[in-house]
Order: sequence, then structure tokens, then C-alpha cells
Amino acid sequence: MSSLHLKVTGMHCAHCKTKVERALKNVPGTFGVSVDVEHGEAEVDFDGKTSPQAYVEAVRAAGYSAVPD
Repeated sequence: MSSLHLKVTGMHCAHCKTKVERALKNVPGTFGVSVDVEHGEAEVDFDGKTSPQAYVEAVRAAGYSAVPD
């Protein structure tokens, strides 16, 4: 299993957190997701076969920006 830490910008509320969590959880190979709105961070545990870029793109598709940290 692998972990990925993302800096996420554009989140401001619980609804934002839910959208980002849902987007990350929908990426195939994801085992767990934790999103912290206050610090603008997300932690993803995944199978290691999925590209980190897939998670960045999932967050972008949800309307936010993300970069691996």
C-alpha cells in the first residue's frame, strides 16, 4: 500500500470536504481518504498501482486544485 499527501486549495466548508473526499474515493485502487479543510490537505492510501496524477485530476474535476506535497 502507498500513501499520497496532497495540498488542496479552494476548500472552505464541510460541503467542499465531502466533494473532495468523494472524488478521491472514486479513484480505482483507493483504500482510504482523509481530508482536512482547515489545513487544505488530503491524505490518500492506495494500492500503489494508481498514478498520483489520477488523484490530482480527480480533485480538479471536483472543482478544486491539488498538488502532491
